[in-house]
Amino acid sequence: MSYIFTSESVSEGHPDKICDQISDAILDACLKSDSDSRVACETLIKNNTVIVAGEITSKANVDYEAIARKVIRDIGYIEDDLGFTSSSFEFQNLISMQSKDIDAGISGDQVLGSGDQGLMFGYACKETPELMPLPIALAHKLMLKHAEVRKTQGLYLRPDAKSQVSVEYDSNYQPKRIDSIVLSTQHSDDLDLEDLREIVKTQIIDSCLPKALLDSETKYFINPAGRFVIGGPVGDCGLTGRKIIVDTYGGMARHGGGGFSGKDPTKVDRSAAYGLRQVAKSLVKNNLCDYCEVQASYAIGMPKPISIYINTFESEKIHLSEIAKIVQKKFDLSPSGLIRSLNLLKPTYFETSCYGHFGREDKGFSWENPVIF
Repeated sequence: MSYIFTSESVSEGHPDKICDQISDAILDACLKSDSDSRVACETLIKNNTVIVAGEITSKANVDYEAIARKVIRDIGYIEDDLGFTSSSFEFQNLISMQSKDIDAGISGDQVLGSGDQGLMFGYACKETPELMPLPIALAHKLMLKHAEVRKTQGLYLRPDAKSQVSVEYDSNYQPKRIDSIVLSTQHSDDLDLEDLREIVKTQIIDSCLPKALLDSETKYFINPAGRFVIGGPVGDCGLTGRKIIVDTYGGMARHGGGGFSGKDPTKVDRSAAYGLRQVAKSLVKNNLCDYCEVQASYAIGMPKPISIYINTFESEKIHLSEIAKIVQKKFDLSPSGLIRSLNLLKPTYFETSCYGHFGREDKGFSWENPVIF
């Protein structure tokens, strides 16, 4: 029996994604000067106000406000009629130092313990060359193309946008066709709605989605609510870590609930999710299974995961017990092992903050490099 599965993505100008970018830019600035920085940075934006909060302990001298203004300027919030601009917003800094109790719990006895308790997941499948689920991969492509068209051609498009792709699967769980596409984009006040829909259809959708998956029955919903002039943080409050499904697998795999952006790699919400993606991708790449979801759980202060679970959805080529032995032998999923093997103290987190943390092989993310057995 066939079924339809849907995933969404959001643009770099979406309020939540603005916050993710600011938090990760601050993290990068701290790590660049002090690789031992402990960072848990949250950002909130609404109307013309930006608030950064959280806990940071670092030797780095970081100008948080300057970083926020640069991020927002580079996204494209520079025109006064947007109501939120890089030059005019009010900035508030509510950052304090990391709790000494937490620091003692994770750094004692020269053994790095987990920065918190929690459970994380990694996933991979053979639906795309990058081993990602097709719906989220296509939704990201639409948003990447939106940014390209907006920045190079203008066409009266504004930064805030969302996409959604529904893929029909056959009874063997294989992608069959694109059933529907939703794309809503903020636009200038003087752009006619029908002109906008033509621009989005021809310049964005038609130019980046595979024609083989489109047919006469594919449905298009372009700005289905009509005008979308008021957007960004004027139209909606933004908060770090509120797009965790966009950041991961579009809902195709389970999620432990913890966000990524603004967190240094001692926080296993982030580092373990990256490591488990590499585990799952390696198992699929080595043709040990066609689908793979890996879960690990951690306890604060403990140097190794307290449980690991592997699910191949009955697609394994060898016995699951043998796959488990390979994972145990080939991967060190302790916080220190993850940081070392994936080079997670390198300040490149800003690049992860939009269009997904996984499947982006062009960005050189270390966790996207499978281990070949």
